[in-house]
Amino acid sequence: MKSRKMIKELNQIILFVMMTVGVIPAHATLTKFELTNGMQVLVKEDHRAPVVVQQVWYRVGSTYEHGGITGLSHMLEHMMFKGTKRYKAGEFSKRVSKLGGQENAFTSYDYTAYYQVVGRQHLETVMALEADRMRNLVLKEADFQTERDVIAEERRMRTEDNPRSKLYELFRASAFLNSPSHHPVIGWMSDIQNYTLQDLKSWYQQWYAPNNATLVVVGDVDPQQVFEWAKRYYGVHSPEKIDPPKPQIEVTQSGQRRIELKAAVQSPTLMMGFHTPSLVTATDLQEVYALSVLASVLAGDDSARFNKNLIREQKVLASASARYDETSRATSLFTLSATPAQDKTLADAEAAIWQALQQLQSSLIKPKDLQKILAQAEAQYVFHQDSIEAQAMILGSLTSIGLPIETYDQWIERLRQVTPEQVQAVAKKYFSKDSVTVASLKPNGDVALSKPYKSFHGGQR
Repeated sequence: MKSRKMIKELNQIILFVMMTVGVIPAHATLTKFELTNGMQVLVKEDHRAPVVVQQVWYRVGSTYEHGGITGLSHMLEHMMFKGTKRYKAGEFSKRVSKLGGQENAFTSYDYTAYYQVVGRQHLETVMALEADRMRNLVLKEADFQTERDVIAEERRMRTEDNPRSKLYELFRASAFLNSPSHHPVIGWMSDIQNYTLQDLKSWYQQWYAPNNATLVVVGDVDPQQVFEWAKRYYGVHSPEKIDPPKPQIEVTQSGQRRIELKAAVQSPTLMMGFHTPSLVTATDLQEVYALSVLASVLAGDDSARFNKNLIREQKVLASASARYDETSRATSLFTLSATPAQDKTLADAEAAIWQALQQLQSSLIKPKDLQKILAQAEAQYVFHQDSIEAQAMILGSLTSIGLPIETYDQWIERLRQVTPEQVQAVAKKYFSKDSVTVASLKPNGDVALSKPYKSFHGGQR
């Protein structure tokens, strides 16, 4: 009774907030433009504070790469801070810092983005700076050699010297055999060490063009003024002939795949993955929403099945998580991760997880559990509206993978349509022992050493 009362109260709070701010808050209106060179411009007004975020999203990431140049998108992200014909290396960051702003960049599987957060009075300045490096980057051999070594060291520290990161990399490479999702965002070490400056120049010329980019501006702005500045600074660049990568559809998995990694760790780790559709690839979009609910059922909060049953009650696991990317432009991977309890084995952990999945396949989730998940999703939706950066991230990421920008505003409505029967159906369809990839990390007996983390400009998400 107590949990039902809490859920009811939470729903009442969410309903009040949603009625107050609306599905799209009154303080946040969206305006869309397109420059004559093909660049998309999205402006969302949010006048609660005199602050603005500018983000430029390029539709290129690691899934656009092929063998031999993996990680090149990430490499180019680093090189974008090395200076242009007008500004010397490091000048971009110094200027933004003097304005009291923040800036950085990140590379993902499907896109690369650059952003600045500044006072509204400085928006024109950062627009001019960002537009300048869209086509005027100066790529020098000395800078290239130095930064390539930096990225090789970044890979060593983030992946090769981090057993769990290395396990995840091998796990994805085993789950995806022939599609670009096989490659890590940072790239394979042999590819990094054999990049050439011409590789980088060609990649920059090919993808960093206005007709392959989206400008997203969110904050205390006038949309028409933003459009005028966009025409002035970004509109001067000529479009490029963009040839999208050829389709590389992942082969159907028809048998279990297993890999094992041994390293200097104190406790083992288990990863299990199942190929699932995304909002881009699904033939039935409702399956995507049902899978999203299913991830929350398993590991959404402390009362989810993994935490309640496998960790606290059965004490088989010490920790567990479920991860599902609904917005991948390619086939997604529903990933389950777990660490066995101190007196349990990886086999015990895997057996317990299979038991939890089979329960989902054989019985329906309770309506009250579904309502709780919906309440949490609505709360998250509302809280995202409090951050101009989060609002811009959502707009940029959706546009960059070809989804309509209304997708996020329709998210809660589509989740409400999910039924317990649909959750059971996707559990039966996708959680099969003949289509699972299992990765295990085991201690090799050596003492685990901790190393200081070194920060790198830019990053990957």
